[in-house]
Amino acid sequence: MRDFLLDDADRAFRCEVRDFLRRELAPRASDIEDQQDWSAVKHVVRSLGEAGYLRLMFPELYRGPLAKPGLTHATVLSEEAAYINYAFETTIATALSCAYPLHRHAGERLRETYLDPILDGTAIGAICVTEPNVGSDSAGMETRIDFDAKTNEWVINGFKRYISNASVADVYIVYGTATDADPAHAGMTAVAVPATAPGVRFPRNYTFMGRRGCIVGEVEFNDCRVPADHLLGERGGGFRIMRGMFNFERAILGGSGLGVARSAFDIATAHAQRRRSFGQMLGCKQLIWEKIAQMSWRIDAAELLTYRATKMYDAGADGKALMKEAAMAKLVATETANFCANETVQILGGDGITKEYGRAEQVYRDARALTIVGGTSEVAKYLIASRDLPDIRINL
Repeated sequence: MRDFLLDDADRAFRCEVRDFLRRELAPRASDIEDQQDWSAVKHVVRSLGEAGYLRLMFPELYRGPLAKPGLTHATVLSEEAAYINYAFETTIATALSCAYPLHRHAGERLRETYLDPILDGTAIGAICVTEPNVGSDSAGMETRIDFDAKTNEWVINGFKRYISNASVADVYIVYGTATDADPAHAGMTAVAVPATAPGVRFPRNYTFMGRRGCIVGEVEFNDCRVPADHLLGERGGGFRIMRGMFNFERAILGGSGLGVARSAFDIATAHAQRRRSFGQMLGCKQLIWEKIAQMSWRIDAAELLTYRATKMYDAGADGKALMKEAAMAKLVATETANFCANETVQILGGDGITKEYGRAEQVYRDARALTIVGGTSEVAKYLIASRDLPDIRINL
């Protein structure tokens, strides 16, 4: 059965959040997709904050009925949101990825200023990692984060791209290099930068084939200055912060992939049981039910790996202890989303590539980003293999 690793309380929560999103997100999903309506996105984010759903992964800040809230429940939220609209889910997943290092590594004043509004749904967060010459190889960052002892400020210079929530976020977690350390990641540092800080600019937003309604663009920092207390953790501690953030993000992306895969699967199975071809239901054809069976077992496998990772996190695993499992969850769930979206379009035929006949083409376009964002499938395989081959250094 589905939800094998979830207990009764988890399943009850899934029903609760599913009903909530059907009320709040589903009626606005077409505006987000067709009009890229940011006000619709903000409305649902605020509603989630008011309901307490953005606090799920921070047990001491959570105020709801769950006895032991955690990443498992945040992932259920992401899965159910992605089922309806992956672009919206990207917005909240990115905001939570911003909240994660603020909660774990920011000082009290910084948390009050930036974390609380994100969790209340009144502010949006973003993460700045990717650069023109830096994708998966984060150690090669060219952005500089230097400390000016005279003014007691951090000075940021650099250019980031493919930043979800760029230009609409209220605060940005920026990663850069504070020293010329060797290895390079030893000097990586993270700071929180408000959108209103002098020297922050947003050159442009991108147009993607999918995820319409999710704003993604560029962020430029020109002698941008923030107070000394905007440092997260310690100088040179950014790589460790980022690794923990990526574990969290990849588990959440497992939920995103599951939501998109399930959405495609439901479209395909409904069509296979409704459409008649050559005198029979389409689902009676061997080539069709073979596709359905392939989709079904892949979704189950992705779900087991995803909620294994979240349950491990909620039990205390993190860092290297969770790296392989989080990578597996992200890899299998996002590859499954692409597989299911592709097979669904094929099962629907012309209806699958026509916007007038449902959401199959949207799901197909949305799914393609999943194996790229948050670390490509190739990087996920590297992380998995690096744990299984501990005696050698794998050459990327």
